[in-house]
Amino acid sequence: MVFSRTGGRGRSLVGPWRGARRGPSQLASPKTRPGLWGSEAALCEASPRAQAHCVPWKWVHGPAPKVRAGHVGPPPLAAQHGPHPVLTRKWGTDREESRPRPGGVDAGSRPRGYVRPLEWLGYSGRGRRSGPQSWGPQGQEQQWGTRRGGQWPSRAAWGTRPSQGFLPRGLQGDRDLQVLLKGSQLLKVKSGSWRRERFLKLQEDCKTIWQESRKVMRSPESQLFSIEDIQEVRVGHRTEGLEKFARDVPEDRCFSIVFKDQRSPLDLIAPSPADAQHWVQGLRKVIHHSGSMDQRQKLQHWIHSCLRKADKNKDNKMSFKELQNFLKELNIQVDDGYARKIFRECDRSQTDSLEDEEIEAFYKMLTQREEIDRAFAEAAGSGQTLSVDQLVGFLQHQQREEAAGPALALSLIERYEPSETAKAQRQMTKDGFLMYLLSADGSAFSREHRRVYQDMGQPLSHYLVSSSHNTYLLEDQLTGPSSTEAYIRALCKGCRCLELDCWDGPSLEPVIYHGYTFTSKILFCDALRAIRDYAFKVSPYPVILSLENHCSLEQQRVMARHLRTLLGPMLLDRPLDGVTSSLPSPEQLKGKILLKGKKLGGLLPSAGEGGPEATVVSDEDEAAEMEDEAVRSRVQHQPKADKVRLVQELSDLVIYCKSVHFDGFSSPGTPRRAFYEMMSFSENRALRLLQESGNSFVRHNVGHLSRIYPAGWRTDSSNYSPVDMWNGGCQIVALNFQTPGPEMDVYQGRFLDNGACGYVLKPAFLRDPNTTFNARALAQGPWWARKRLSIRVISGQQLPKVNKSKNSIVDPKVTVEIHGVSRDVASRQTAVVTNNGFNPRWDTEFEFEVVVPELALVRFVVEDYDASSKNDFIGQSTIPLGSLKQGYRHVHLLSKTGDQHPSATLFVKISLKD
Repeated sequence: MVFSRTGGRGRSLVGPWRGARRGPSQLASPKTRPGLWGSEAALCEASPRAQAHCVPWKWVHGPAPKVRAGHVGPPPLAAQHGPHPVLTRKWGTDREESRPRPGGVDAGSRPRGYVRPLEWLGYSGRGRRSGPQSWGPQGQEQQWGTRRGGQWPSRAAWGTRPSQGFLPRGLQGDRDLQVLLKGSQLLKVKSGSWRRERFLKLQEDCKTIWQESRKVMRSPESQLFSIEDIQEVRVGHRTEGLEKFARDVPEDRCFSIVFKDQRSPLDLIAPSPADAQHWVQGLRKVIHHSGSMDQRQKLQHWIHSCLRKADKNKDNKMSFKELQNFLKELNIQVDDGYARKIFRECDRSQTDSLEDEEIEAFYKMLTQREEIDRAFAEAAGSGQTLSVDQLVGFLQHQQREEAAGPALALSLIERYEPSETAKAQRQMTKDGFLMYLLSADGSAFSREHRRVYQDMGQPLSHYLVSSSHNTYLLEDQLTGPSSTEAYIRALCKGCRCLELDCWDGPSLEPVIYHGYTFTSKILFCDALRAIRDYAFKVSPYPVILSLENHCSLEQQRVMARHLRTLLGPMLLDRPLDGVTSSLPSPEQLKGKILLKGKKLGGLLPSAGEGGPEATVVSDEDEAAEMEDEAVRSRVQHQPKADKVRLVQELSDLVIYCKSVHFDGFSSPGTPRRAFYEMMSFSENRALRLLQESGNSFVRHNVGHLSRIYPAGWRTDSSNYSPVDMWNGGCQIVALNFQTPGPEMDVYQGRFLDNGACGYVLKPAFLRDPNTTFNARALAQGPWWARKRLSIRVISGQQLPKVNKSKNSIVDPKVTVEIHGVSRDVASRQTAVVTNNGFNPRWDTEFEFEVVVPELALVRFVVEDYDASSKNDFIGQSTIPLGSLKQGYRHVHLLSKTGDQHPSATLFVKISLKD
């Protein structure tokens, strides 16, 4: 159906209304509005903003449907034609009631004779709802549903008022949250000339936010984003957009919603500082609550949302058709006969619909996990609960917990047992057992390794360092945009080594971009501000700035000045006291930013050494290695006089990371290279050196830092495997953080260890100056510790849909990969389970032999099988073998961008034997 704000009935398509927006005081009397249904019935847009102004819409695609006098509700077929018509008055009468406020009305203040708009009658507007939903006959509200005895809420709660059904405990009545639930008119900022008023509102599930959009044909899903997708909420001009385009607006009215993935930040201006404060504080509270939910709560919340979506007519009952829709929402396709069987078993009232306790029974049946029942029976025997002794036996024999004992068993009962009665009797029920297995204590990744547990007092060269290549790029290496946001994203992922390619900019302000290409540019000073603000939010350990300097002498002095003034005491501008003969440790460098680059002379400056300026070649000029013809041509046409000269002010800021060119590894009898000198290698050169001089490379990396960067042909920002470089002891293995894929999955898995602090201690045989280890010519040694790894992939839980189509159900299969030395590399696959992403079962066991376990990682990959094309990625998790726990465990899956799926897991059993 097509709508117009200007035309009458029977017209063809009419474009959007382009006149000035009319407020309520400018509306014509109802009796003067021609062409409306019933007797001058006023229609408003479904968007809360339009409800506020109540500018009438008219049906213009054919004649208006006939409506009998006194009829209350939508006109015939109205709910089939998009989200726009919302009734604000009784049909067929001349009485006009109060217009609803944006985002909903308070049920307790409805005027007499009030008739709810279609949205509140249950008309969802293609999936979009706002405001209270659960109403009974004669306009009386039904009882808001609440959880009973720890069970799933009754069906009456599906459309429940958020303050009872969804609001985080302790936040009922919270003023900030109430503002978000009501919604606000905010200004969205995209450019200097693009500021538009948009309505934003936290949905009643307290998990999604609806934002108004004027784009034609925009899907309802695209107007929603999840709280889970938000990285942070920033106050003031702290994104590039607000910094550039909103300087005229006070900072206390500006805020930005920054997302975890590659989406641009949502830059917003509030009408007042108080409104901005409500939104910032409210969002932070909801994000905190979402992050603190346990896996069981996330599962219940997700199923609750799917139940509400499936209830198409919003009658608080579930018909068989709605049950089928609900199962599709859950990502499961079942045979109609089986679905009918479940439906009849639960329909005890024989009303051909499920409600209240019947739905609770259906929920229990749906979430029953036979594999958990069997594991519980192994531990409890025929009993209904686990005693302390039985739980200790399970922790010892199945889970292989080193600290298994009564103290650990009692702490798990106290932490995860929901029944106060069982807890008082020092017992664990099956519900508590499941909550334990879904928790961090039951995760396949060691809980102890989620904190910094390694020795952080060794030299920097003894650690692998999380490092980014061309950090400023958001996309490819040739034409992609540069952004300070890229530095923030990398730092938030634990990155500790960032790259800055510096060139002369206008107005004596150096810029950062990929030289000789068409990538966009950002100011050097803006990048430093972003680094300063986020350097130590995730990790306290040192950040290394890898400087590729192409600037003139004048702009180098500007760079040195910016480094000192913007970074202040964070910048390491002199050697640490007493640390002049070896590299300092991460512990000694906590809170410090180091500069890697060219340097005049040695670690300690001597009088007159090198003079005030010296002619030097820039560090590795990666652009010169690129295989794109246009880039190579531009490099070749640069005049030879463009060799970079270094000013003393910038040189003095390089302390422990002096860049030098590689001229061979030191050998016995030759002078040793200074400990503070480091070299950079392209991936191809590093692989060649590992093949030809593997042990020499390993020994070199015991006392010196090495940086590896992608080959020049990777103009699409693709990545190489970091594992070979780690096996050679290389510390700073730089990858393109903006490009997701298996390489980044393995990278993030490696640095998930040691509290995700960005530094992982190398194995002892890679720190020994006399080591004989060579991954390319593996021989017996202290690294050789043969293990037999057994992994049984039992089941999956709540796998996300790849295709958002209602009828698209995934066909999942699981691949288990081993990454490490070439001898250990292996891969095994399960069979495909068709049409089930909710609770697929595989029960397939794999065995692997691993001979260098300290270098091995295990990657679990779930894909949607497609016989005719490439399989679609669903989720993955990569875990260092040393961090992999044994026994019955849940593997928590990550998205393509490395963020955790709210409730998607694999249930596995792991065994590691000599």
